[in-house]
Amino acid sequence: MNAPRKKIAVVTGAGSGIGRSVALALAGAGWSVAVAGRRPEPLEETAAAAPAGADVLPVRADVSDPDDVAALFATVRERHGRLDLLFNNAGTFGPAGVALEDITPEAWRQVVDVNLTGAFLCAQAAFRTMKAQDPQGGRIINNGSISAHVPRPNSIAYTATKHAMTGLTKSLSLDGRPYRIACGQIDIGNAATEMTERMQSGILQANGQLAVEPVMDAADVARTVLHMAELPLEANVQFATVMATAMPYIGRG
Repeated sequence: MNAPRKKIAVVTGAGSGIGRSVALALAGAGWSVAVAGRRPEPLEETAAAAPAGADVLPVRADVSDPDDVAALFATVRERHGRLDLLFNNAGTFGPAGVALEDITPEAWRQVVDVNLTGAFLCAQAAFRTMKAQDPQGGRIINNGSISAHVPRPNSIAYTATKHAMTGLTKSLSLDGRPYRIACGQIDIGNAATEMTERMQSGILQANGQLAVEPVMDAADVARTVLHMAELPLEANVQFATVMATAMPYIGRG
């Protein structure tokens, strides 16, 4: 009996946080994983943290650069011949604590370029690969945010791009149907990463007060992404929300 074919994944923003946790979960489950990010050193650290014998390939890529994205997916095709999963995770919060009226056009564009255009470019490259390969199909999982539904103060660029991510997910789901390309989204709340460190000391609430918020282990998010990734293509988790149980989301404000 032939052994099952090893599945191939690309994880963006894989040098830290959610991206690293998801990459390690996939590698631990037997996937071959290309880990992408702007800085080579953290990607090497992610690869070094994988289980012995795991196939983890660091690829330096800025998702907002079309040439970098094209090179990333070309590298994966050359090495593996196909792609089964894209976890579209790379993102930036943008200028922290800056009031709406003080955000510069350059700061706004930076967030849009990474969070939205970068996600589109990677999804487009994955879509092209999955449509052309044999057997046809694959899965794209977008990292959204609960901020798309309940914004934080002073987060307009991040919130707008994460709201747009939901539209990206829905359009990819529709356009992927004829080609067995499934697309889902995971909205994450308060995973313990570098981005959420300030929640441990107090973060601005809608009523103007500072409050410490509960966080959860990023590995809890990774397990959810792994479950979504390993479903057959005939099934899809369209939207999932994973959050710290006691964080102020339900009833925020």
